[in-house]
Amino acid sequence: MLDSLTHSLRVHAGRPAVLGTTRTGATRVKATCGDLADLAGRYAVALHARGVGRGGTVGVAVRPGPRALAVLLAVHRLGARAAVLDPGAGPDVLRARLALARPGLVLADATAQAVAGWARPLARRAHLALPDLAELGPVVTVGPRLPGCAPALDGAMRAVVPPRPVDEDADAVIVFTSGTTSRPRAVVHTRSSLAAGMTTVAGLVRPEPGQPVLGGTFFVLVPSLASGAPVALPARAPRVLARQLRRLAPQATYLTPPQLRAVLAEGARFTGRVWTGSAPASAGLLARVKEAGAEEAWGVYALTELFPAAAVEQADKAAHTGPGDLVGAPLPGVVAKTGSSGELLLTGPAARHRYLGEEPDPWVATGDRARVDDGRIVLEGRGKDMVLRHAENIYPGLYEPALHVPGVELALLVGVPADDGDERLVAVVQPGRGTGRAALRAALDGPLSRMGSARPDAVLFAEIPLSGRSRKPDRAATARLAARHLAQGGRR
Repeated sequence: MLDSLTHSLRVHAGRPAVLGTTRTGATRVKATCGDLADLAGRYAVALHARGVGRGGTVGVAVRPGPRALAVLLAVHRLGARAAVLDPGAGPDVLRARLALARPGLVLADATAQAVAGWARPLARRAHLALPDLAELGPVVTVGPRLPGCAPALDGAMRAVVPPRPVDEDADAVIVFTSGTTSRPRAVVHTRSSLAAGMTTVAGLVRPEPGQPVLGGTFFVLVPSLASGAPVALPARAPRVLARQLRRLAPQATYLTPPQLRAVLAEGARFTGRVWTGSAPASAGLLARVKEAGAEEAWGVYALTELFPAAAVEQADKAAHTGPGDLVGAPLPGVVAKTGSSGELLLTGPAARHRYLGEEPDPWVATGDRARVDDGRIVLEGRGKDMVLRHAENIYPGLYEPALHVPGVELALLVGVPADDGDERLVAVVQPGRGTGRAALRAALDGPLSRMGSARPDAVLFAEIPLSGRSRKPDRAATARLAARHLAQGGRR
């Protein structure tokens, strides 16, 4: 599909490709198909001139949009793989991820580089936290350069001719998911598994040429553009997003559950089909979307390891009266089964090839307990320690070690369900004997500030419950303790 997209961009150069919005909700063209094709070609030339080629690894810290898509198309053309770097993960986590992926070059836009010097306070407010530039290795800037940024990617590289596009299966992308800072974990998708996932999305969403689709993810951009449908990037502010939906009238919309709740609160009206994922979506939320005008409202069950895996429309979800959360039938090509412990296992052409540094395994262990009833997947709760907040996966093991500053006996990060279906993240810290809490709060300020978008909503000083013969920290009991504390209006 990436190859067909590249061809389509050239053939339909004047067609709008990526749309943005003004504060009033008016649509503006951010890039035409020709703009994207030219940008991807220029980036391919520049990357090739810097030694990027088949089998190489390129770190990518570029905000979603035309430049990010052009970078991925360029990397794909050269047969290299892209390691997706999240600037909001915090410098400690990023250092470990960079050490694992070992990219030969890091591409970063000005915002991602802001913490390297010129706008560090601004970056902190935006929850961006990259290590200093010197720690990243070779870095180049994608897009406009600002004071303190690395050299531009495509400066003085236009005379180099890139090789013919690579046409063979190989690693395509690395996406980090979980693991501690000392042992990060990353999903490796091949070109074929990536293509299979995008083909599934195209069959599910069925985008029609010429009619806009609203959504900002790679799996929305590529299938829609390849089908001839322009893609509008969702406005960040809920009020502006509501205006954008009204003026654009998209044929299909993909928003996360938190985005849906926020825009519904602004009185948004929907058109066409609406899709939501990245976090649990209740039948009630999907019903509200249909009441707001959507023809269909779908919940998508997906993982970084297999996107998408299953989908369910609001009417079917509402009709499910048994225990558990119905997430729908496995999508074409996806096979689901449960292991001996009740964990849901998935496989299919879109499944990741392996975890970086590990042997390939066709089955994806989801960490979710589930059953398969009449060919449909019903979730029965998460087996992982993962916390879902604002549609973001937060893995406690990434951040807990940093909380063990002098004076801390134990520290856990736990999720507490909120009334709106989301979770609040709470750090429960057990002080060592004789440690003053004021001094401990001051000592924790540094680690907390480096947690980026995973910074907890509250910090609770308390004795952490233990369980089992080995007296390990009891996460479930700790979460209940945190819930009682929040119910009483406490913060620290």
